[in-house]
Amino acid sequence: MKKKSNELAEELELRRRKALAEDVQRDFEKRRIMRRHLERGWQLNMNFVSGNQYCDISPAGEIADEDPDFYWQSRRTFNHIAPTLDTRLARLAKVRPSLTVRAFSDSDEDVKTARICSHILKSAKSRMDLDEVISRATLWSETCGTAFYKVVWNYEDGQVIGTDDTGHSIKEGDVNVVALSPFEIYPDSLTAQDMAEVKSLIHAKAVPVSEIYEKFGVEVAGRNIEALTPYCAAGGWKRPFDGEETPVAENSEILIERYIRPNGNYPQGRLEIVAGDHLLYEGDLPYCNGDRGERELPFVRQTCIALAGAFFGTSVVDRMIPLQRAYNAVRNRKHEFLNRLTMGVIAVEDGSVDAEELAEEGLYPGKVLVYRQGSAAPDFLDCGSLPSEFHEEEERISDEFVQVSGMSEVSRNSASYMRVTSATGLQLLLDQDTTRMYMSVESVERAVKEVGKQILHLYKQFASVRRILRMTGTGGYAELVSFDASDISADDIQFETGYDKTPQQIREEMLNLISMGLLKDKDGNLSDEMRTRLLDALGYGSFENAMDISRLHIRKAEKENILLQTEDVEADEYDDHAIHITEHTRALLSGAEEKEAARERIMRHLETHRGKGVETWKR
Repeated sequence: MKKKSNELAEELELRRRKALAEDVQRDFEKRRIMRRHLERGWQLNMNFVSGNQYCDISPAGEIADEDPDFYWQSRRTFNHIAPTLDTRLARLAKVRPSLTVRAFSDSDEDVKTARICSHILKSAKSRMDLDEVISRATLWSETCGTAFYKVVWNYEDGQVIGTDDTGHSIKEGDVNVVALSPFEIYPDSLTAQDMAEVKSLIHAKAVPVSEIYEKFGVEVAGRNIEALTPYCAAGGWKRPFDGEETPVAENSEILIERYIRPNGNYPQGRLEIVAGDHLLYEGDLPYCNGDRGERELPFVRQTCIALAGAFFGTSVVDRMIPLQRAYNAVRNRKHEFLNRLTMGVIAVEDGSVDAEELAEEGLYPGKVLVYRQGSAAPDFLDCGSLPSEFHEEEERISDEFVQVSGMSEVSRNSASYMRVTSATGLQLLLDQDTTRMYMSVESVERAVKEVGKQILHLYKQFASVRRILRMTGTGGYAELVSFDASDISADDIQFETGYDKTPQQIREEMLNLISMGLLKDKDGNLSDEMRTRLLDALGYGSFENAMDISRLHIRKAEKENILLQTEDVEADEYDDHAIHITEHTRALLSGAEEKEAARERIMRHLETHRGKGVETWKR
């Protein structure tokens, strides 16, 4: 009886798992159908960006090629969308917020927490090449209107901390951030204004069955999946009208991850993973990544232009497509008219010449034209001159491109208006372009800030073993930062999305400070120490070191500041005591030395410099 009871329980469990897998599949198909019209719009945008601009969405809801009205019609493409998109991406590439953390209060504990969190974010940004991830997501958002970041904990990343019974390495794990295209994301409602209003979300993409078996240990029958369908991951697409077969993902299956926000039925949320008819995983939401430690969806949304009452945003490509169609039409009709003027339209009397030969060869220079005696000689029709309306319409559409895209001629073509010649005026024009892109810039800033919060929350949840980060500290020396989960507080900190300045911007600011005299001492002179720092900032540090040794003294003092954190250091006779005293005093005043013991060691070290400095002066 007990055996039969166990078999019955197993059978019921198998039925339940199969029913759950079928429910996830049905939910996915429902959302796929509900979002089909949006996907066709994204595909149309991608075609226009790539230059395939003679296509449209058919009444059946599919992308279809547009046939010419006449076989002789010119159908060249004069792509203004791609360079405009490149310009916007170049401007947005400067939006790379350097995630720094400001202390919640002036207490030593909050200052220490903020410093550690800043180091963690800098290390994660460098390790994951977060700038490249942001660029990839921005390309999707500018093309299709929306992009997503997925912030997850990868147990197969990080340093090796041991081995299991089978000899496989056990790693400490680390945070991963992935840029996702909108083709992979299926919310439960298309009218949700942001991620907070989404109750459940499906992430679906084509995955090789070998990868599914490696991750979940379940063998799934593979199949070929066409690219650029709602099932597929981003990338690998082709134009649908180039005469080639659509690329497919071979021996793959759709990996469907359904995330459900915490509710009455699931207080900890729910994650269900399905491939084919197999339920691969079910359980609570894995990450405590909310503002107060609650479990949230591990996705961050970024839009180009947000729409009221819509989850997916729109892009400038959507707005430029009608203009691009009109521009192509004007340019092609203009070229056809010019062809008529140059090649001519010949009028011949019926039966007077060999019409087929004339149509095939035309009237090339030196051609002997034989026509029937007594008939009228062939003659060119007067096509008139090129109407001025062509040029006016072309200029009018070009101006509309500027208005719609938000990119002026200064940004797009590096051309200025003749009436604007001053550097200040040109800079104002560039600032106006930045203002027009403010919504896109703000979305990138907000998304990166949310990604930074989730990164800290995941470290808070999973960094149970003490970790060591190697960072560039004071003076350019390597600095080891040790932390664990107890040192991280993602709720009691404030993010600052500042920007990393380029070397050109730093040099320009330095020159401005020098010209205004703000770096001179009270006697109006530029000290050796300040001159050394300026040359180093301007990229001439090695040149300065060749002239004197003041920079070497500064570097030695900075290294001593690091050593004084853990041990006493004696001043040397050959030290430039004035420079050393300045650097050690700066370390005390900057608040970088938090521990009282370190401050006392620096004070004792300063006394040795003062004592030896007096002895040197007496000698």
